[in-house]
Amino acid sequence: MNKTKLALASLLTIASASAFSQAAAPAAPAPTPEWTITGNAGLFSDYRFRGISQTDKKPAFQGGFDVAHSSGLYAGNWNSNVDSALYSGANIEMDFYAGFKGALADTGVGYDIGAIYYYYSGSARNGAPGIDNKEIYVGASYGPVSAKVYVPIGDFFSAQHNKLGNGKSASGSFYVDLSGAYDLANVGAPGFGLVAHFGYQDLRGAAKLVDTSGKTKSDYVDWKLGATYTVASGPLNGFVVGLSYIDTDLDIVNSGGSPKRIISGATGVLSVSKSF
Repeated sequence: MNKTKLALASLLTIASASAFSQAAAPAAPAPTPEWTITGNAGLFSDYRFRGISQTDKKPAFQGGFDVAHSSGLYAGNWNSNVDSALYSGANIEMDFYAGFKGALADTGVGYDIGAIYYYYSGSARNGAPGIDNKEIYVGASYGPVSAKVYVPIGDFFSAQHNKLGNGKSASGSFYVDLSGAYDLANVGAPGFGLVAHFGYQDLRGAAKLVDTSGKTKSDYVDWKLGATYTVASGPLNGFVVGLSYIDTDLDIVNSGGSPKRIISGATGVLSVSKSF
């Protein structure tokens, strides 16, 4: 083999090795997308909002979606069926929200600031005043615990239209939500988790509730203790099964329901949900 052929063979060998090395090199990780869209859906044996059944203690199908930006901005929609007697003929609740969340440097403290609009389609039928609610919220979190305060903008669930409202505003009402979650994988039980919640609802002005004794309530508390299990394989992979105990210190009955029953008492709520 002459020198020219030897040099050509060497170049071909180097080129082949280089090409092989490039083909075998691991792919670079995909960049984090600026925008993400996620959805959620679930079936619940009861829809409890701040401890009070919104479905007259009947099942609810719920779902929604979220759009988030890497900067911390987000917006979303969430929906559930509700008891039409409770909401003047409306049988669906539609929530629309937007906010900004992030973390304070390297402190491990997270924050969440936003606003939410609760809309009840059909609640203004047959001459009834429409029902809606607008709230702003500010929250903070650290590890598995979080706290959030909700303050209505204007009236509270159109309370000025109810028989106790007498046209007065419910301005000044607020709700405090303290919640926590713990992953039991930390103690050798993968897939299982614990959840807890304590809430305090302060009711000002027209936002009053009457309990079964006829007493007007200007505040109440609610709480929840529960457990979850996330299925990690099979056809139900990713589904979350939950069971929670929910109660309040308030006794109120359903609105026009038959039979009459307390919709704020102790109950167990079973759920099956999934995020995607």
